[in-house]
Amino acid sequence: MVSPFTVVKSEGPKLVPFFKATCVYFVLWLPSSSPSWVSALIKCLPIFCLWLFLLAHGLGFLLAHPSAILIFVGLIFSALGDAFLIWQDQGYFVHGLLMFAVTHMLYASAFGIRPLALRTGLVMGVLSGLCYALLYPGLSGAFTYLVGVYVALISFMGWRAIAGLQLAGAAWRWTELAAGSGALLFIISDMTLALNQFCFPVPYSRAVIMSTYYAAQMLIALSAVESREPVEDYRLNKAN
Repeated sequence: MVSPFTVVKSEGPKLVPFFKATCVYFVLWLPSSSPSWVSALIKCLPIFCLWLFLLAHGLGFLLAHPSAILIFVGLIFSALGDAFLIWQDQGYFVHGLLMFAVTHMLYASAFGIRPLALRTGLVMGVLSGLCYALLYPGLSGAFTYLVGVYVALISFMGWRAIAGLQLAGAAWRWTELAAGSGALLFIISDMTLALNQFCFPVPYSRAVIMSTYYAAQMLIALSAVESREPVEDYRLNKAN
């Protein structure tokens, strides 16, 4: 088992650009009422830095670990979703929703289907149902179905991330903790966004949404470092 202190020492320097880009976003705090390509770039910059974080481990690492590739591609779709949401008031909210739906499918595939953890899945299913029930009165038209599907997808992603989490025993790995924590933060971020968009104004919503979102993406990217399985094991698992 790799020590968390070793992880910080080896991976911390590679994350410095991400932390700097995140600080730039919060310091500039460009008004969301005036969307522009500059504001889109500033918003996407931390995600671009996470691309570089994964690429810093070498192309060979990505090619040898399909789960790391899936997370990398998920970050690409996340950046597209971020850009679309800059212009959400101009009719691009659905486009951003679809980009992040693809992201969650990629992340869920990266986290894998084993262990199954049916009880965890049941809990996530109940919580997702409660979340949708809370949002439902504020939904109308196509959003009634689109949001329902999105809630199901992000809950499924959260289930697969948390399913591999073991906090005790020899099987404990910090990457599973990063994946599970990242998934939960992603759910908090998106639930805050949905409540603010469809139900009622959430105090300091943008700060809550973006801080939890960036933390979630960082943790999920970090979970790819000690990737779950090399390509040979991945193919065997798919065959089984």
